[in-house]
Amino acid sequence: MKTAAIIGGGVIGGGWAARFALMGWDVRIFDTDPEAERKIGEVMANGRRTLPMLYDTQMPPCGAISYHATVAEAVKGAQWIQESVPERLSIKNAVFAEIAQNADADALIGSSTSGYKPSELQENQGSFASRIMVAHPFNPVYLLPLVELVPSSKNPPEYVEKAKEILTSIGMYPLHVRSEIDAHIADRFLESVWREALWLVKDGVATTEEIDNSIRYGFGLRWAQMGLFETYRVAGGEAGMKHFMAQFGPCLEWPWSRLTDVPEFTEELVDLIADQSDAQSGDKSIRELETLRDDNLVAMMRALKQQGAAAGKSLIEHENTLRAPLPETVPLITQSRTVPVDWTDVNGHMNEGRYGQVFSDASEELMTHIGADRAYIAAGNSYFTAETTIRYLNETHAGEGFSVATRVLLGEGKKLQLYHEMRRDVDQELLATCDQFLLHVSLETRKSCPPLPEVEARLAKLAAAHKKV
Repeated sequence: MKTAAIIGGGVIGGGWAARFALMGWDVRIFDTDPEAERKIGEVMANGRRTLPMLYDTQMPPCGAISYHATVAEAVKGAQWIQESVPERLSIKNAVFAEIAQNADADALIGSSTSGYKPSELQENQGSFASRIMVAHPFNPVYLLPLVELVPSSKNPPEYVEKAKEILTSIGMYPLHVRSEIDAHIADRFLESVWREALWLVKDGVATTEEIDNSIRYGFGLRWAQMGLFETYRVAGGEAGMKHFMAQFGPCLEWPWSRLTDVPEFTEELVDLIADQSDAQSGDKSIRELETLRDDNLVAMMRALKQQGAAAGKSLIEHENTLRAPLPETVPLITQSRTVPVDWTDVNGHMNEGRYGQVFSDASEELMTHIGADRAYIAAGNSYFTAETTIRYLNETHAGEGFSVATRVLLGEGKKLQLYHEMRRDVDQELLATCDQFLLHVSLETRKSCPPLPEVEARLAKLAAAHKKV
């Protein structure tokens, strides 16, 4: 069994715990906070609700989470150890020394630090220093895939590659930062934007809400899909990046920003920002804001997934590693997944059109099972749906796990009839059924025809097995 140790809970440590556990790892946690189990449990609940919404395939069984009284006990048997203690180098170095004395010899250690360089973390750690590197995530860790992986010259390439492999296996996108630099890459951008925003509030130019709106209604949407440089490449028109830089490069010499200057954090400035922030979103609790944030992230990442772009591309790649051939059961379990938040309507339940999507996905899985897969379609053959009858029996809500059982009622020649039952995981309540009739067609003539022999044989075998039930 794969085991991860989380040293230091809180928002980031709890997010790591949720990410590892929901991807099938056992998680061992050490945290000195007496409320750690409650706090991490709440983060885990957020992750358990939303992470499965990203995937259109079955998630691995959730790993066990346990809490331990000492670092030594928590790291025992762990292949990956994630340190997320407060940002004080003395605390981190002391924790690493304790980890080194008790961890398995082949364990790798990642630090969630946003500011320290790996060489600073490795000081006085002896031979164990080679296993310590920065693995800096972004909140919420259980949803956002980026992790800045920063090694030093003390980390052998094979350890770095192993770290990438582990992080990728849990759905993260490890960005290998090849040079040690304060605050790595992403936080340097964030700090620059944050500094400029503080001046805009202090100087009375804009409120906290107006600044947030300038991001979320504008360039934030472009950055989510294209980042910085590709956004500006497009802004250059047909002439591309060279034209953009020639046109806007001189602006860099103009005194537009105050990035090299820092406003003093006076009590007045802190109160001003806090008051504006309260007016902006103080009517919602932190948990309500987390739910809104997570639901928005799921919807946006699923949209990027549909387009195969940015974070959606890495999500597709990870989802493909989770897919497994359908087991030879009767009926076949063709879907086992979670209802995503973008499938619900104003009534709060799953839109009727999405039931069609569920049953379409179920039939696609059956097609793959009998060999009528993408390669088969690319060669000019496919099944087209001629008729469906869907019965809506119960409400289905976002975050609910469900499965679809599919039976082959008819599989003769060019005719295929399927019967699907959709059930809620928690109570096996029947949610909807679908009777689906399909015809095999030639994509060249767009007319019905018999399937190729190998597909026809697999389908006949399946139909015979299902007919016995």
